Amino acid sequence: MATLTLTSPAFDDGGRIPERYGYGEANVNPPLEIEGVPDEAESLALIVDDPDAVEPAGKIWDHWVVWNVPPETETIPEDWDADDATEGTSDFGDVGYGGPSPPDREHTYRFAVFALDTTLELDPETDADGLRSAMSGHVLAQGQLEGRYPST
Repeated sequence: MATLTLTSPAFDDGGRIPERYGYGEANVNPPLEIEGVPDEAESLALIVDDPDAVEPAGKIWDHWVVWNVPPETETIPEDWDADDATEGTSDFGDVGYGGPSPPDREHTYRFAVFALDTTLELDPETDADGLRSAMSGHVLAQGQLEGRYPST
């Protein structure tokens, strides 16, 4: 499988996510940059999750679920209005981005991007598990960016 490069001008891979992107702050997505999308890609998908939430929440907490992003997209701006894509439901119960909000300590957040060989027909109520199921067998390339966020 090919590798995509996912970066952010707001933080380095493994670095601290600025507070403004937190759920209790401005709660806007950080800017993201995508490189290496295969020519045969029909769409992109994004999942932002918190694997460190398993202990306090009992599961990996999903913060942002997006699909049918045009494959030519190279930049997702801060506070992106995803009119040309579809946003799903986060574990906050909202459609759209829900920023970091660790309840107990600093957590690591994974920003994952996937290049798909298809577009997906999913309802906005779709969560990350539903998106992962729908993407199965369609991922051409993927990439990941990690950031840390302090506890509140």
